[in-house]
Amino acid sequence: MSTEKLNHLRPSLHGHHEKGKEGQVLHRSKRGWVWNQFFVIEEYTGPDPVLVGKLHSDIDSGDGNIKYILSGEGAGIIFVIDDKSGNIHATKTLDREERAQYILTAQAVDRNTNRPLEPPSEFIVKVQDINDNPPEFLHENYHANVPERSNVGRYR
Repeated sequence: MSTEKLNHLRPSLHGHHEKGKEGQVLHRSKRGWVWNQFFVIEEYTGPDPVLVGKLHSDIDSGDGNIKYILSGEGAGIIFVIDDKSGNIHATKTLDREERAQYILTAQAVDRNTNRPLEPPSEFIVKVQDINDNPPEFLHENYHANVPERSNVGRYR
């Protein structure tokens, strides 16, 4: 089969419309959220909010027409987002012993119409421990026996 015919059977990878066999129009949108996993170091006490990470949709061409919205645990209180850049900052000091992670939802909408441009996507911000609480032992020595092949959590 010629290359020209193969190209008509294959959907575009960039959201273009191409004609497939028998004249049908093929659609394929290469869209999606782009971000790394987010972490915050606990008990940060700097003068400015700490940058957690950046949300970015690959449909964002940088022209300011996309607005990023953050919702979920701590959104707007602990975590704030710059609705143009997608940068997320933590505005408060976090303690891993109190809470190890936060579940948030990101959404990209058209700035003028508020029409969603991406489906909402859930992600986790993990609080990293800085080992500020060394282990404490009441006794100097401890003795324990655990039989081989014991189930996890059986002997506590």
